[in-house]
Amino acid sequence: MYTTILNLHSYFAFIVLAILILAVINAISGLTSKRDFNLSKDFRVSLFALILSHLQLLIGLILFFVSPNGLKAITTNGMGGLSSAARLLAVEHPFINIIAIVFITIGWSKHKKVMESAKKFKLIAIFYGLGLLCLLSRIPWGQWF
Repeated sequence: MYTTILNLHSYFAFIVLAILILAVINAISGLTSKRDFNLSKDFRVSLFALILSHLQLLIGLILFFVSPNGLKAITTNGMGGLSSAARLLAVEHPFINIIAIVFITIGWSKHKKVMESAKKFKLIAIFYGLGLLCLLSRIPWGQWF
């Protein structure tokens, strides 16, 4: 079960990153081109990025509790006994990625409250962009490829 969840979390991350990058690029292009916020395209891309990132978080939280590199590593070695690679997987990766999902969720919530297209695009670009930067900063790149 652990291997299946780990593979799902690892491969699903590529999809999440791709749609999140697409959402940020879409918001930046909408902001720079001063186009109207389209409910059939812009809304759906942003919503899809929100849903997929939350789904990835859920898979990651499940993985945190069943993985030997998550909670088990912290309880076995303590916070001071973790190597830098173990600390990345057990502490930094989950913590920063939760913050990233919070940024994405804030961007989604704030964009719904404004009516002007430029402000919608700006909020999505800023908050989804911050979330994307957080995600990219704590991906265990050495284990990914």
